[in-house]
Amino acid sequence: MRSLFFDKQGRIRSGWRAFIFLFAFVFLSAAFIFASITIIAQLPFGQSATGFLPLIVPFTISTIIAVILGWLFGKYFEGLPFRAIGIAFTRGWFKHLAAGCLVGAVALVSAIIVAVMSGGMSLSINRESAFSAILTSLITTLIIFFVGAASEESLFRGYVLQTFSRAKLVGLGIGLTSLLFAFAHNGNPDASVLSWLNTFLAGLWFAAAYLKTRDLWFPLGIHLMWNWLQGPFFGINVSGIGEFSPDPVLRSTDAGPVWLTGGSYGIEGGVVCTFALVVSIVLVYYLPGLKPTTEMLALSEPPA
Repeated sequence: MRSLFFDKQGRIRSGWRAFIFLFAFVFLSAAFIFASITIIAQLPFGQSATGFLPLIVPFTISTIIAVILGWLFGKYFEGLPFRAIGIAFTRGWFKHLAAGCLVGAVALVSAIIVAVMSGGMSLSINRESAFSAILTSLITTLIIFFVGAASEESLFRGYVLQTFSRAKLVGLGIGLTSLLFAFAHNGNPDASVLSWLNTFLAGLWFAAAYLKTRDLWFPLGIHLMWNWLQGPFFGINVSGIGEFSPDPVLRSTDAGPVWLTGGSYGIEGGVVCTFALVVSIVLVYYLPGLKPTTEMLALSEPPA
């Protein structure tokens, strides 16, 4: 019976560690985010390009809770330092972040090129919005998408994936976190089976990026640039949500069919996205010049 809960080293097994982590995360996030939304509701801010506190604050709280819990669980259950969680400014962190931004941009642009060449999407310069409004939208949404990507990466590619990896269950960790990531987007407007599949593939993509560098900076850069270019630059709904970018650089027109371009959900609901994600997973796996430091590799591998 003891072996059901503890491993040979006498530590709580990875599955229980992950379950307790997720339970604690949901409980603490719900409490703190509810409190923050209650306070923000009393402030004179609206859901506009200059008033996104109701999004930024919960994302920030979620990130902080996931990072702190990941650090505490790693420290007390596995004897690991804070930097093991992968969000510290270790050697090469900026290179990994920049490489992630480049990969995310290339992946999204490749999907858009296929959509445009197939005749399912057209793009035009936004001449209706003032330059100041476009610039404000770009800066504001950069902050929103950064904290949003940090929130999701610290949770889904943070402690849960990492503790399974250290337990020689990396396949289970990738599958579980990608499923959770996909289900977390299931309630978005106009979600479909294909959008769910694409989000699951994106989870595999981000997990592969984490395993490439063993820190969160590389998947964070990919996630950030994919979302940011999609909305405020190309004017495409991001996972079914169009309110993020009221004044994009370009205006997109979706001629369909929906299965190809995603329709009102955005490009993430179409086959062009599926194509880009599959190619990008292979790209991340074989991308030269990126590798984890010796320390980060040791902190993310099964103990000797």
